[in-house]
Amino acid sequence: MTEAPSFPSPPSRPTIRRLSGHVIDLIAAGEVIERPAAALKELVENAIDSGATRIVVALRAGGTDRIDVTDNGCGMSPLELELAVERHCTSKLQDDHLVQIRTLGFRGEALPSIGASARLSITSRTPDADTAWCIRVDGGVITPPQPASGPVGTRIVVTDLFFATPARRKFLKSARVESGHAESVMRRLALSAPHCAMRVLLDDKVLFDLPEQSPISRAASILETTPDTLIPLDEQRGAVRLSGFACGPARTRATGSGQFILVNNRPVTDPMLRTAIRVAYRPVIERGRFPVMALHLKVPLERLDVNVHPAKTELRFADEAEIRSLVIGGLGRALGHGSKGGGGIHASFAPRSSIVYPPRSPEIRPPELRETMTSLPLQASLPPASTSGSERAPQTPQAAPRQGFAETDPAFAPAARAPQQPEALDPAFPLGASIAQVFDTYILALAPDGDLILVDQHAAHERLTHERLREQYASGGTLRAQALLLPEVVDLPRREAEALMARAEDLARLGIDLESFGPGSVLLRSVPALLGAQDIQGLLKDVADELASDPDLDAASTGSFAHHLDAILARMACHGSIRAGRRLKPEEMDALLREMERTPRANTCSHGRPTWLRLTRRELERLFGRVK
Repeated sequence: MTEAPSFPSPPSRPTIRRLSGHVIDLIAAGEVIERPAAALKELVENAIDSGATRIVVALRAGGTDRIDVTDNGCGMSPLELELAVERHCTSKLQDDHLVQIRTLGFRGEALPSIGASARLSITSRTPDADTAWCIRVDGGVITPPQPASGPVGTRIVVTDLFFATPARRKFLKSARVESGHAESVMRRLALSAPHCAMRVLLDDKVLFDLPEQSPISRAASILETTPDTLIPLDEQRGAVRLSGFACGPARTRATGSGQFILVNNRPVTDPMLRTAIRVAYRPVIERGRFPVMALHLKVPLERLDVNVHPAKTELRFADEAEIRSLVIGGLGRALGHGSKGGGGIHASFAPRSSIVYPPRSPEIRPPELRETMTSLPLQASLPPASTSGSERAPQTPQAAPRQGFAETDPAFAPAARAPQQPEALDPAFPLGASIAQVFDTYILALAPDGDLILVDQHAAHERLTHERLREQYASGGTLRAQALLLPEVVDLPRREAEALMARAEDLARLGIDLESFGPGSVLLRSVPALLGAQDIQGLLKDVADELASDPDLDAASTGSFAHHLDAILARMACHGSIRAGRRLKPEEMDALLREMERTPRANTCSHGRPTWLRLTRRELERLFGRVK
């Protein structure tokens, strides 16, 4: 007889019970204080909200062993100290609505969460008090306030972080990693409060010490550059305003650590804003590189929800499409600003490390190789410089060819002109007038302010040609489609196939004709003629993946299609541009400089490399040892 199978007995019915206050604090601590940098962020935000004009931060072991934050803000009374270490007690909400939030903190969770998992000491004094008061919290155990010595303001010391939650402490990274996170937090907060002097010490070493500064000076300090290399932004769309400073496309990083975003003075790491930045910079930087910038977005408080996550670094906008469009358009206009009238084009100044000294031996091309190099005629592809109005080309008196070095060294080709004095050059042309061609590859020009300009003729003309091709196809409205002899069936996950069909009209304008072909499949009938024999199935799958991950994204804005299309345009521009090694006439060099000043994004070529560099008088004097 077969024995009947045995089944586990049902568990007894669980009962609901109220958690203790200590357990509640530990749970909250896990949400708010995930690492030392998170605790540091909360403490410094409180200091900024208190009206402090100077904040000093000292860390040990990345904040794991000790966090010390001192400010000269408004301070707290003994009664306020007791309330400050209780959950959901705050001075920053004056009503029961979470709409008009103007402070960085507002949840009333940070200090109780820190006190529940660490040893917390708060010493504070108000301006009208005779003495300071100190309160201590060790693993959730509160010691009542006691008189102490201290100046006006607040000093908070956190030691043995997560000693009460050893499991969390075990998962912390090395001191070096935690220090990196802490530094990133402090740089973002320093950017949000340029009116506040900040000094940060890491294991007794000064990380940075910033005085009270103007917004552009603080941005330059945080981005580790100089104010004259920053591109200012100031865009308004309705009640939303985008301002800040961005570095040119020649200055990028391997990660997004150089992107600082503020929304109503609150440092955030919003993924939608990062995507908009990536889309705006896509045409001018190499793939895989990240731009450097400090953006400030001002949004009406009623159109923004900051109560999304306990860390308060993520936001929810009432109209994400409007914000995305403003960021993409504003950055695009700033990066594409040409030089007209008296304005200058933005580019990175040549650093000392980019100047090779002593100079390398010139590469002398054999005459037969030079003669075989061909390219499109520059005069046919570049409009001649205008001779009237604000577009007047610099007048350069002709001079007899000089004898000597220019004739003996074929790498140096002087233009048939006499050198000009800086005051004789038209300031409307920031790239100045050409004076020579070096190695038949680089144009040497004299700027109106006397600086030397070096232009890579091939890279510059490649960008000019690329922009003309892009404008040509953009002005047509739709891309010419090429019908497939045999339509292709592309199998996709159901969600991605539905995302493609939802944007079928957008794709049709791009030359991609699709039909639904059952669940999870689409029928491809035509492709953009420009793409030719490219891997259209791979392209379609990439576009589908992007559309599925962001339903608000239109097909023309996806990185996959734009990258493939732009790569083809860049390749065409590269083949249609003047080559390195071609000897140019003086008027051709000047025409190239004038066209660069008029063309958006002329500071970098289609591959993201700089097209021109500036060598200032100070750089020259430094090379010759005149200054240090």
